[in-house]
Amino acid sequence: MATSNNSSSYSSPCAACKFLRRKCMPGCIFAPYFPPEEPQKFANVHKIFGASNVSKLLHELLPHQRDDAVSSLAYEAEARVRNPVYGCVGAITFLQRQVDKLQKELDAANADLMRFATCNEITITTTTTMPCNSPLIMPHNNGHRPIIEINRRMANEGGGGGFYPTPTFPFPYPLP
Repeated sequence: MATSNNSSSYSSPCAACKFLRRKCMPGCIFAPYFPPEEPQKFANVHKIFGASNVSKLLHELLPHQRDDAVSSLAYEAEARVRNPVYGCVGAITFLQRQVDKLQKELDAANADLMRFATCNEITITTTTTMPCNSPLIMPHNNGHRPIIEINRRMANEGGGGGFYPTPTFPFPYPLP
């Protein structure tokens, strides 16, 4: 009967202890961060950093810092498994290039919009119409800048303008 009580209280060892083929003791430093359902997470971390180094790191950190540290280690380990040379730096570089490209597209779209707005009639909310060749610098009214809105007639005339679809890029790394 005692064995059934022990077997009912027995829980599955954490992914780290299972991987290392050792008994998962109560208070195991790995158990809260490497659940048995995620064996690949520990396998990657162990392959890149080593179980001993991860254990030392977790013991040196305060308990509230450990979860973030394990998340960072797991992310870097997965990135290193995918790209052994650059790791997460490769993902950061990829994202930075994508941001730069999208910024250039946004700047081009804003320049097109400004050209479009200056070549068509612009209406000021004070119902004063300003022709295309007028300067866009206007005096302040009672300390407030006038609000400029593009005349709705442009849309009805088929005034053009471009639609720039958002490009899709395959992202090789999962984001945390």
